[in-house]
Amino acid sequence: MQTTERIAYSFRLYVAGEAMNSAQALVNLQTLCRRHLVGRHNIEIVDVFRQPERALADGIFMTPTLLRLAPSPVRKIVGTLSDTTTLMQALGLPDVDTLASARP
Repeated sequence: MQTTERIAYSFRLYVAGEAMNSAQALVNLQTLCRRHLVGRHNIEIVDVFRQPERALADGIFMTPTLLRLAPSPVRKIVGTLSDTTTLMQALGLPDVDTLASARP
């Protein structure tokens, strides 16, 4: 059984070029990963302007959209990812209080 501290997370963030909402979503995701998933995450960025066929194939119709690819099941979140608590719940991550109490 894997503990929460050892699970690796894989994300794919769909953005619309340099749009402000897309940039904010990327900053928010990077901040969350830096604080809570150090060394246990991978972020792939897909610009729907450069790869529209990929976005359509994955059922992405709005940006920014975040897919959590691993661990299973895949989860999809749309928006700027600005509410950390809600984002962590949506991604199935332990809340901040649980992470803090689990550390020595």
